[in-house]
Amino acid sequence: MTASSDYVIGAADVIDVFVYRSPDLSMQGLAVRPDGRISLPLVEDIVAAGKTPTKLAREVENKLRKYVQDPTVTVIVRNFVGPLERQIRVIGEAAEPHAIPYRDHMTALDVVIESKGLTKFAAGNSAVVIRRYGSAEQKTIKVRLNDLVKNGDISQNIEMEPGDTLIIPETWF
Repeated sequence: MTASSDYVIGAADVIDVFVYRSPDLSMQGLAVRPDGRISLPLVEDIVAAGKTPTKLAREVENKLRKYVQDPTVTVIVRNFVGPLERQIRVIGEAAEPHAIPYRDHMTALDVVIESKGLTKFAAGNSAVVIRRYGSAEQKTIKVRLNDLVKNGDISQNIEMEPGDTLIIPETWF
């Protein structure tokens, strides 16, 4: 079991796999496929999603042992999105709606900044965070983003949780 702060590789992440003293076996800019797998020379279709970079490196080492004496593998995450359950989604009238990798103690303000702010049509004070608990239960939390961003009302700067969805509606004139 990994600590909650250990990064877990997700589909669409981009990784580098370095095999010490074996440049022919190393790969840079390797995208994790939608099925969560990667392919390397001599190591076909190994599951990467759901594992930490260190755990994936140890598994690649084990697979390479029959071809390379004492392989040393390092996995570096270059571009990350993370697994779906560790993302925060921003939809609606954000300047750049998208999925954001969750970071410990991330707040609503962090999410707004990451999504480049609100559009001029955003009804920021009508925004909500949808928080899911399991597969059936969810909670709706109202967030007054205009008060937070424009007036500095820090009471609106709620802490986000992995899997949250921030919905920023369009204003009606």
